[in-house]
Amino acid sequence: MTIAPSILSANFARLGEDVSLVENAGIDMLHIDIMDGHFVPNISIGPAVVGSLRKVSALEFDVHLMIEHPEKYVEDFVKAGADSITIHAEATRHLHRVIQLIKSLGANVGVALNPATPLEMLTYVLQELDVVLLMTVNPGFGGQKFIQEVLPKIVALSGILKEVNPLCRIEVDGGINVETARLVSKAGAEILVAGAAVFSSPDPQQAIYDILEAAKEEQRDNKNKRFRGIKQ
Repeated sequence: MTIAPSILSANFARLGEDVSLVENAGIDMLHIDIMDGHFVPNISIGPAVVGSLRKVSALEFDVHLMIEHPEKYVEDFVKAGADSITIHAEATRHLHRVIQLIKSLGANVGVALNPATPLEMLTYVLQELDVVLLMTVNPGFGGQKFIQEVLPKIVALSGILKEVNPLCRIEVDGGINVETARLVSKAGAEILVAGAAVFSSPDPQQAIYDILEAAKEEQRDNKNKRFRGIKQ
């Protein structure tokens, strides 16, 4: 189980400090949302900021491109220090081509789906992916309410990946806190993006610990239930 704090909810006036704070909590991954004001109704940061953060952090940079025509920008973000690039299936006409471009640049590749986008959009690319990111809010702003209707989608994707691409991980983004962490972990998610629940907390490091423990506890409960079922 991985917690990836989202800097979208960090204080941009002290971004380096906030990143160092969560890095010292023992996390391995930082989630970086890139928004263009077209695909989503907000604008965030570009490759220059990613490059600046790369100089001060050894974390895995999980760069989430919420932008139109991502193929125009993936190389810039990889050069800036992205370890993983996630694009939206809804944002490009040539999904397979962009996936291959990201892989050719040496980065891990993910594809994101908005809450109302069906899993069928990934049917012919699942074997190529390292991550599938399921949005549990409508993208564009931090601090939104978790959409519970996405939970069956997580469950369904988990079952599909076991057959098609067991190494691909399920990531969820939106409204993640202690309570929803339990729900998505039970459904099959492995990477949890948490923004406001971490950076708006009076103690971000404790918030990370609490979310991670809640998710792990749910995983342990699931394993125990399966084990008891086998014994019976």
